[in-house]
Amino acid sequence: MKMSAKSFPVLTHLIVPSPSPKPHLIPSTSSHFLSFPQNPLPFTTNVHHHKPFKINPLLCSSSTNSSNNAPSDQSQSQSQSHSLTLTQQAIYDYLSELGISQEDCAFISSNSPKYAQMLNDSVQDLEEWKSWSSSSSGSNKNDVGNGDGEESVLIGFKEKVVRMAKEKGDNGKVAFLESLGLSLSSAISIARSLSGEPLPPLIHKVKYMKEIFFSGSNTERTLGKNGRRMMKHLSIPIDEDVQQTLAFFEKIEARRGGLDMLGSSDASFRYLVESFPRLLLLSAESHVKPVVDFLEIVGVPKDCMGNVLLLFPPLIFWNIKAIKTKALAFEEIGAVDNDVGKMLLKYPWILSTSIQENYEEILSVFNEEKVPKLSVDRAIRSWPHLLGCSTSKLKWMLDQLGELGVENKKLGQVIAKSPQLLLRKPQEFRQVVSFLEDVGFDRENVGRILGRCPELFASNIERTLMKKIDFLIGIGISKDHLPRTIKKYPELLVSDVDRTLLPRIKYFMEMGLSKRDIAFMVRRFSPLLGYSIDEVFRPKLAFLLNTMEKSLQDVVAYPSDPEFVEAMAVPEGINLGFDLVLSLLITESIRVGNFDCWQSYQQM
Repeated sequence: MKMSAKSFPVLTHLIVPSPSPKPHLIPSTSSHFLSFPQNPLPFTTNVHHHKPFKINPLLCSSSTNSSNNAPSDQSQSQSQSHSLTLTQQAIYDYLSELGISQEDCAFISSNSPKYAQMLNDSVQDLEEWKSWSSSSSGSNKNDVGNGDGEESVLIGFKEKVVRMAKEKGDNGKVAFLESLGLSLSSAISIARSLSGEPLPPLIHKVKYMKEIFFSGSNTERTLGKNGRRMMKHLSIPIDEDVQQTLAFFEKIEARRGGLDMLGSSDASFRYLVESFPRLLLLSAESHVKPVVDFLEIVGVPKDCMGNVLLLFPPLIFWNIKAIKTKALAFEEIGAVDNDVGKMLLKYPWILSTSIQENYEEILSVFNEEKVPKLSVDRAIRSWPHLLGCSTSKLKWMLDQLGELGVENKKLGQVIAKSPQLLLRKPQEFRQVVSFLEDVGFDRENVGRILGRCPELFASNIERTLMKKIDFLIGIGISKDHLPRTIKKYPELLVSDVDRTLLPRIKYFMEMGLSKRDIAFMVRRFSPLLGYSIDEVFRPKLAFLLNTMEKSLQDVVAYPSDPEFVEAMAVPEGINLGFDLVLSLLITESIRVGNFDCWQSYQQM
């Protein structure tokens, strides 16, 4: 829990002029130890509407003003501020009596304004009631000392607040819960359920919970993105645990920033406690820690624990035996070592009852399509969101793939390589097929591209596919040559322009190639743009020119046929394989385009 580094500030700095002291109004120095009347007024602690802070008569303007004259606005504001400060001081003192550290006392008393207002109002209501009761009984105002000794001394305002806090009976838990961000009504309700929990260990437990749920290396935005993805791909009836999780998400989503704030302790912890109030009843040592330890064993790093627990909070309430049983169920899909942990980080709902029941139905659908189980298992391990997909939606996607000739074993290869393709919306998949047809592909070739690069069909048309088409046209590939270029290397359409394609174009230009020559090479051998500059281009060119002592003219002069590779004596221990053909393809394109281009490029 984030605490202020400073001790309780400004508590002794707000000094408002008080009335001239009168002997019978000055509280005794021992008044703090006077017992307070038991239940003097049947007030309720469940406060929903609050009045402004009342002004204690002892805190009003100087006695030189007539008692019938209302204080000025400035004086009233100062008195209200001083009254709040005294109330916060009283809460600080009360928490100190309970054994709370100075830092925690300062944080709690400074961040529980509604609780402070409730105590202030209760004290003032009590004073007004006692004043009314005294007047209505016709008692003599000078007979204050008569009767019960507890009524014979007028104790100070701070002492009254402390007594009132004790009278509430929550032992400081309401103030603490409000300081965590809970509303006053929620704090009161949850404090009742924690009646047997002392405040010091409760504070320690909350700090531990926050450390588990919110400390980590993952950003808040990434956590929110995963939560939205989980909801987007959920299309089956859900159990109570997932339903509670969705209700928790709904509370966060309604807040400014939405689910992107899920990983923020300040923003979402209050909603976590309100949605799962039993969380603070759990034993940190005997329950929470064993759950965390087991999740670490199956592969969830401790600093990523919040990625699992915030996206599926009910998991923290399960006993270890139930968690182990559900986790071991994934041994059927070949999950070993840390595979379960990796799946949990992607999709924590895999442990829910509804998701695990749907797993058997999904296997049945793939069996009907004669998809190899090894491919299905690999797809689920890679993209466990599949387990939240309804069988009806899954069958529709399988039918669409079948129309393009992707079935049986080939289907297994596709879903193992790009399982998220099965979660595409029907219209989105059809749009990609139509896009490729517009580029110039027939249905048969669209199916071949699907088998070669299935992730292309899970891409966004505007942000990904069209951007690559524009790039190819921009480097000089005509629209008529687009189908041939893409067919040889469909991965072009899912390559990153800035990090993959442009650096290779720049490298070729640094070699001295013109834009026209580069377009010619890419058109004839588009995989060229997929090779590594450092691992392929530079070492192969250096080998040809330096190790084999070939001139640029020699490299340019030879055609790119296998005889050239055989004719070159490759030193023992150097494994070039047919990667060398790549260099030869470059030289051939240069030869066909302009045999003397190297000399002209050197003069540019």
